[in-house]
Amino acid sequence: MIDHDRLFKELIQTFFWEFIELFLPEVLDYVAKDSLTFLPEEIFTDVTSGDKRKIDLLAQVKWREQDTYFLIHLENQAYNQKEFERRMFHYFARLDAKYLLPIFPIVIFSYDEPKRQEKSQYTVNFPNRKILEFNYVAIQLNNLNWRNFLNKPNPVAAALMAKMDFNPEERVRVKLECLRMLVTLQLNPAKMELISGFIDTYLKLNATEEQALDTELKQANLVEEEGIMEIVTSWMQKGIERGIERGEKKIVKKLLKRRFNNIDSTLENRIERLSSEQLENLADAIFDFQSLEELINWLDQQT
Repeated sequence: MIDHDRLFKELIQTFFWEFIELFLPEVLDYVAKDSLTFLPEEIFTDVTSGDKRKIDLLAQVKWREQDTYFLIHLENQAYNQKEFERRMFHYFARLDAKYLLPIFPIVIFSYDEPKRQEKSQYTVNFPNRKILEFNYVAIQLNNLNWRNFLNKPNPVAAALMAKMDFNPEERVRVKLECLRMLVTLQLNPAKMELISGFIDTYLKLNATEEQALDTELKQANLVEEEGIMEIVTSWMQKGIERGIERGEKKIVKKLLKRRFNNIDSTLENRIERLSSEQLENLADAIFDFQSLEELINWLDQQT
């Protein structure tokens, strides 16, 4: 199971101002960026249903050139939910009662389906009077065209393009462009791994698409290709580690096939006979092999 809320929270908390710059640049005109503080996790209990609701992200910031604060409340909604707009109002009301500060509410709708336009308002009306009009910012990723973000060198764009609207036949191209943007941003290794992991979680290619990506990489700029290949290699290594944890030798064989184009049935059978310890050693050595002969020599030494 993918922990969507954790992934989005980690991404936006790490790149908070980059997120604001990408989607709400006007906020930067009146906020003091150096005042950012993330507040402790808020959990609200619905006494009627007994359900517990957790606020995804709550930031406290100062107004520019003022000594007063306001809150930015951000929710990631990973699935379609009836009357979600009412829940956003309930969050707003409870945060308002607790903090007595202005609140800027934002929702990221990150699911793939449906693609109909989501609401960004909750209202209460009577025939002769409007009682309530509550508005929030709705960022619906499946209604955003990924191509519109290609020329925006922003780490959040590099990550979220993987969740935006694109045709199935564009999957390889989108992943390549996400990686190309990520490499050109020249982030530190920890931030690079955070975004690359986000991309690989939400845009995982099948074997045919992986081969197409390899072909595209061979045609890419050399500097970019080397950087991208480091990320792809990291994904492969993590895939091996996950495979070993689950005892799945087929992942190791798949990655060997990808590295050496193909391996015959004899080699596959030899890999099948490896012990767990030998398989783990193979996982450590796989990226050191420069040729198929080196793999065969390694297997010979295990007997």
